[in-house]
Amino acid sequence: MKLATVHTPSGTAAVRLEADDAVHLGASDVGALLGDPEWRERAASAAGERFAVEGLDYAPLVPHPEKIVCVGLNYRNHIEEMGRELPTHPTLFAKYPPALIGARDDIVLPRVSEQMDWEAELAIVIGSPVRAADERAARAAIAGYTILDDVTARDWQNRTLQWLQGKSFEASTPLGPALVTADEVDAEAGLRISASVNGEVVQDDTTGQLLFGPVELVRYISTFVTLRPGDVIATGTPGGVGHGRTPPRYLQDGDVLVTAIEGLGECRNACRREANGTRP
Repeated sequence: MKLATVHTPSGTAAVRLEADDAVHLGASDVGALLGDPEWRERAASAAGERFAVEGLDYAPLVPHPEKIVCVGLNYRNHIEEMGRELPTHPTLFAKYPPALIGARDDIVLPRVSEQMDWEAELAIVIGSPVRAADERAARAAIAGYTILDDVTARDWQNRTLQWLQGKSFEASTPLGPALVTADEVDAEAGLRISASVNGEVVQDDTTGQLLFGPVELVRYISTFVTLRPGDVIATGTPGGVGHGRTPPRYLQDGDVLVTAIEGLGECRNACRREANGTRP
């Protein structure tokens, strides 16, 4: 199944995406839907209000996750371009929900940063509570996968050894457009992942090159915190980021960033410079 959160005249709605229609699932968003232990059956059998798929206004797939756990340095070529050593454990940091935007929303380039960079990522969405998971439990806890671009303020990220301030600028992180359930896509086997800026491909790799794969990440993270339905794990970015280029290249006002993963669709986001400290 493909599930999404969309804007409607009466608010946001979780929908099941079909060939031409989107079917209302009776929940306000995908995160709320995943909170129902019977979400799979509910999503598959729902026959609610229908909307035309063409022209859907996508909200962030999970607008209010309890946790957004991000993984850095998880592709060998990205580690090399950033001048780092291969990690022995996943490198983790957090992102806050106000950073999230929909798959077609504008990315806000904050006026305090001149180094906003793209980072195409496969994102895991959790579908059931899990703590101290073994491999089987970790796999079962994954509801499915989506696309996230961890747009990063490099000048803020590199102010200290802690990256949080460069990763959570508001309205900077596309998440969506849809959740593709784990039974329909094999992220472990390798899906093509790419990013382009104004039509120029800047990242092109496969999720099969992840150092720490989805199941391993769920196992590791659930060792120290309970993962709950709707939580998002961003698995890291491949090589090709702007900061690793000579000379470095960053997103500019008016740029169009397209982040795509095979079988999951794409996020297409225009970049807009923040004006006077407020969102445009």
